[in-house]
Amino acid sequence: MSDQTANKKQPGEIGWLDLTVSDAVGVRDFYAAVTGWKSMAVSMGDYEDFRMIPASGTDPVAGIRHARGGNASLPAVWLPYFIVADVDAAVVECRARGGEVVKEPSGKPESGRWCVVRDPAGAYAALYQKS
Repeated sequence: MSDQTANKKQPGEIGWLDLTVSDAVGVRDFYAAVTGWKSMAVSMGDYEDFRMIPASGTDPVAGIRHARGGNASLPAVWLPYFIVADVDAAVVECRARGGEVVKEPSGKPESGRWCVVRDPAGAYAALYQKS
């Protein structure tokens, strides 16, 4: 998620969408052709993920990521990032209400913290606490 996008959002809003796939380049090209999105490469060390920008915009609205490293176990579905005031408190509520934490909270207070959860119906979402 870009800091620029997250800082414009408030708790309860969808701040970002991510798609984690084995062929991020091919899927990036698919969405560029189908929706008109432009892409901006983001270095991940030895490969690049992508921020996707609407054809008429300047701010990224979504990310397409390779299913590697810590993201290797994420499903190939669009993952909304819901902005929360406190990711740790949201995780407690998730578990108390029958949800499951798929990826424990990570990140840093100065750059934002996030986690991935699965709700009682089985749908995946990310929770993001902005810095």
